[in-house]
Amino acid sequence: MRVAVLYSGGKDSNYALYWALEQGFEVKYLVSMVSEREDSYMYHVPNIHLTELQARAIGIPLVKGFTSGEKEKEVEDMKAVLEGLKIDGVVAGALASEYQKQRVDRVARELGLESFAPAWHRDPVDYMRELIGIFDIVMVGVSAYGLDERWLGRRIDEKALEALVKLHERYKIHVAGEGGEFETFVRDAPFFKARIVFDEVEKKWNECNYSGVLEVKRAHLERKDNL
Repeated sequence: MRVAVLYSGGKDSNYALYWALEQGFEVKYLVSMVSEREDSYMYHVPNIHLTELQARAIGIPLVKGFTSGEKEKEVEDMKAVLEGLKIDGVVAGALASEYQKQRVDRVARELGLESFAPAWHRDPVDYMRELIGIFDIVMVGVSAYGLDERWLGRRIDEKALEALVKLHERYKIHVAGEGGEFETFVRDAPFFKARIVFDEVEKKWNECNYSGVLEVKRAHLERKDNL
């Protein structure tokens, strides 16, 4: 089956890609939607420009779509991109957002495509633990009380997961960030031919909204020792 993976560069879209490759699907394209709105209902925004570097590391063509981020219109913008691709299915990283999954499913149905969401309704802690064992994940955006500036740039490992579980118990933060509490970026994965190294980053913190982003200004690919 020829598929496109909706790809933001974060943990969930990388898991969707990982799953598709494990299934033996022919992943023809990575599709990244670039939104003008930072608070897009559908799409990941922080460091979306780095999907170009990730696509180079992976070796799969990247197709970029652009949207103003207007609610519902941004879904049609995604449909217009997928409509032009010779594929049989689309794979998304949806975990718990009914809003996102319903719209991806609807677009797929309208285009006659199969729709896959391999992480859908998985237990958040088990899911995060599996991701930690597969990927090098760093937090690049936070927007929830309990997640402060120190989380920006933090690698998500077992210790970080333990902290997220405690924050869930205290503040009801979704352990996998599916409520928009945090955004991630994957620097390395088994299917990366080279890892991504951050050369220059800037933390941007908004104390009023208790939110912030780690903006990656420069990054490069570093060849893996075993290649």
